[in-house]
Amino acid sequence: MDKFNTKQAFEVATVLKQLAHPDRLRVLCTLVDKEKTVNELVKTCQASQSWVSQFLARMKHEGLVESRREGLYVYYKVADPGISTVMRAIQKAYCNKKVTSK
Repeated sequence: MDKFNTKQAFEVATVLKQLAHPDRLRVLCTLVDKEKTVNELVKTCQASQSWVSQFLARMKHEGLVESRREGLYVYYKVADPGISTVMRAIQKAYCNKKVTSK
């Protein structure tokens, strides 16, 4: 396995910092396999439309998600295939585990 060079390590650390938020993980987990509208994310994430919209705008600015408009609807998806790969690994490792409280 190749080692990270300094630039790559910085880029990966930046992405991991962006992912290190429970709400971002919830949204990205929802988007990893299929693009969704704000309304679909509101239902899935059980959050208000204003919260989801603001959060998506921030995530779009950070390059985590991208959007496309189709008629009246805006569809969001994960922007980087690398993030999708990381999210699938997180899902595989953690989403089927029984959650225990500490």
